[in-house]
Amino acid sequence: MTLEALQLNISSGMVTASRHWRRICQTTLANYGISEACAVPLLMIVRLGDGVRQVAVAQAAGLESPSLVRLLDQLCRAGFVCRSEDPDDRRAKALSLTPRGRELAEAIESELVRLRREVLQDISPADLEAALRVVRAFEEAGRHSQSEQSSGASS
Repeated sequence: MTLEALQLNISSGMVTASRHWRRICQTTLANYGISEACAVPLLMIVRLGDGVRQVAVAQAAGLESPSLVRLLDQLCRAGFVCRSEDPDDRRAKALSLTPRGRELAEAIESELVRLRREVLQDISPADLEAALRVVRAFEEAGRHSQSEQSSGASS
């Protein structure tokens, strides 16, 4: 296969694979009664640790702040997350999971670990590392494009 064909297959395949993986995850999340949109910040909080700043969760989740605020409102109303003033910066909000939220996040995370193991069981660590380099290249291109658009908009 030519380099151009490989690049086409990778870029197209990532879109398709992403759709399939999201569908698998959505089915799993539905079993827990939570949407993918709400699960993302919930999982980011458990991964980043209690007391994490709201802006750090937004960055880790790839969300704009207003979108995250709406999701956090839902998670707080459902009793999964609590917001507080950041002790180091009263302007910032710190996020923590409630016991109920931690239980849900850990159950979801455990199921996602199982799913990843199942899907990737026949892929060698070297192949996973190569795939991760490819994903990172696309992530970096997206960040670069976004920063160019932001700087162009402010000119």
